[in-house]
Amino acid sequence: MRILGIESSCDETSAAVVEDGRKVLSNIISSQIDIHARFGGVVPEVASRRHLEVVIPTVREALEKAECTWDDIDAVAVTNRPGLIGSLIVGVMAAKTIAYAKNKPLLAVHHLEGHIYANFLTDFVVEFPVVCLVVSGGHSDVIYMPEHGKYELLATTVDDAAGEAFDKCARALGLGYPGGPIIDKMAKEGNPKAVRFPRARVKDTLDFSFSGLKTAVVRYAESSEDDIKDITASFQAAVVDVLVSHTFKAARERGVKQVLVAGGVAANSGLKNAMTEKGKRTGIAVSVPPMVLCTDNAAMIAAAAYYNYDKYLAHDLRLDCKASEPIGL
Repeated sequence: MRILGIESSCDETSAAVVEDGRKVLSNIISSQIDIHARFGGVVPEVASRRHLEVVIPTVREALEKAECTWDDIDAVAVTNRPGLIGSLIVGVMAAKTIAYAKNKPLLAVHHLEGHIYANFLTDFVVEFPVVCLVVSGGHSDVIYMPEHGKYELLATTVDDAAGEAFDKCARALGLGYPGGPIIDKMAKEGNPKAVRFPRARVKDTLDFSFSGLKTAVVRYAESSEDDIKDITASFQAAVVDVLVSHTFKAARERGVKQVLVAGGVAANSGLKNAMTEKGKRTGIAVSVPPMVLCTDNAAMIAAAAYYNYDKYLAHDLRLDCKASEPIGL
């Protein structure tokens, strides 16, 4: 089965063709980073207008790269929630048009489900049940997944998401946008133990809170002459420490043998290394997809659609978009 995936939930326009939920035949990503960098963040209206310009050319390129015709495509999958509503609408309308014109099934995918299923596009063999850490610009969630399409939210952020904290700190420190890759690069040359930034605990839960950490970093930088590399390294260490400890605590409580990491922040080298090392010490297998599958892409959307085909098949051309919706609903 070959599924065409379309992803446009934020500022990346992507189209991909995936075979049997495992083999990526193409995964084309049109980035808007250069466009939004001048504003220090994603401008929703600008993002949606850019999606309009490139979505169809991106789909065509994905088909060409996969060496497929429309007769080779069995279904069309698209992200319809959550995300920037204007951006989502562009991708969904493109998918609806294609599905109607080519008489293909239309499959609606939750963006976070897509991130989780990026792990199924690697050589890692997933064995349920698993605990998933999904970390991105808008989400910091720990999810228990007993089987395909079943999710239990164990922890989330009460304020800023991890990726959001990276971007805000980078902007406050004058480092530019996007903040995650910049801080990750600088942190490699700094001392992660130079500054002991706070690790927030939210009562007796596994929830995350990064707003206070962000404020602590900004105030420290304003009154300190420390090397900026040491500050970024210490900030990243604080974020990673909490993400890793909460995830593995959840894994122990649920008795799972595997942890999946997903989302844009999963591309962070500090997080990847810490998760891998913790997994080795605890005997829990850890899966972190390659960078191209961590950031927003359509291959993960097509993979999620394949493994949950019957559930997603309920959607028709009246499909709508939602800016916000918890995973699993």
